[in-house]
Amino acid sequence: MSDTITCDVAIVGGGLSGGLIALALARSHPEARVVIVERGMTLGGNHIWSFFGPDVATAARDLVIPLIAHVWQGYDVAFPARRRTLPVNYYSTTSEKLDAAVRAVVPAEHILTDRKVLGVSATAVVLADGTRIEAGGVIDCRGVGDLSTLDAGWQKFIGREFVLKRPHGAARPMVMDATVEQIDGYRFVYTLPFADDRMFIEDTYYSDTPDIDRAALAARIDTYALAKGWKAKSVVREEGGALPVIIGGDFERYWASTGKDVAKAGVRAGLCQPTTGYSLPDAVRLASRIAASRDLTGGHLATLTHDHARAAWKGRGFYRMLDAMLFRAAEPSERYRVLERFYGLNPALIARFYSARSTFADKARVLSGKPPVPVGRAVRAILGGRA
Repeated sequence: MSDTITCDVAIVGGGLSGGLIALALARSHPEARVVIVERGMTLGGNHIWSFFGPDVATAARDLVIPLIAHVWQGYDVAFPARRRTLPVNYYSTTSEKLDAAVRAVVPAEHILTDRKVLGVSATAVVLADGTRIEAGGVIDCRGVGDLSTLDAGWQKFIGREFVLKRPHGAARPMVMDATVEQIDGYRFVYTLPFADDRMFIEDTYYSDTPDIDRAALAARIDTYALAKGWKAKSVVREEGGALPVIIGGDFERYWASTGKDVAKAGVRAGLCQPTTGYSLPDAVRLASRIAASRDLTGGHLATLTHDHARAAWKGRGFYRMLDAMLFRAAEPSERYRVLERFYGLNPALIARFYSARSTFADKARVLSGKPPVPVGRAVRAILGGRA
């Protein structure tokens, strides 16, 4: 027997973007009935999301405060020829924090987990169990669209959170440790000291392929931990994935690949920092913009999210150009030199880069001086030719 649910806004996909939209709507439209549909058993999946302090505008900070699990004053990077501590606050949140925050403001009966979606339109969602949701507006937040419409490399990773036998002694996150052996492209290790005896270690690659050898990466993480003197008592979390590093493509085709007239958010809308893959800043910006709208109907939300995502795409050609240089101009084992040089620049410039808000002067500074890749290959990469 099928049921029909009515609501003002239906959010399809209870990940970071969908969760932040629900939180933002609860603040600005407390009277609106919001329904969230999630295929998993909990909201947010199994993830750790991180961001830098300048990534989130002052006006939007109240939105993310309930999600913050950890904050550190500063972070480190390490390369063969450069080590540095950056004086910028670094924050992390977890799926568990997102799930709890959303459940605190959305009634339990409006959160539909373990549900498979068969189809969406601007005003309706059909579930595999026969349930139909009739909504004033639908926002699709379910993940990537058709990647064949894009030209991309890959950022792939495995991360493991350890409980250690003894305190690790690390004061800050290591956002990039590229002193490790360079394998399968640009490789670095990322560490987050969650407590004196808890450490999250992620092995990350900027690779030409999305293939992940989980056993090999897990073994490299264990080797890295032992080299630091961190002896594990247990592993309490493991996550992994492969994210597209966008070099180029056709935004309109990508958008249309998941339906032209449905509102979208997150990577389904093509929203992330093209080079780093950081998604929280964009998720906060779009959630805030949706919440500021008085019109939550499907047609308006589709136009609003499309135009927002298209403007972001058009404004980020600089980052896609850098991605082309990284993947097409640098030899895989030499890609680390691009980041090594970048991290010698002004901390404020680096912060604006991560939040995808580089100024004209920033872009000129990044491109000035002797390039860390062969000039001819760089030119061909920028012009779209294969190196």
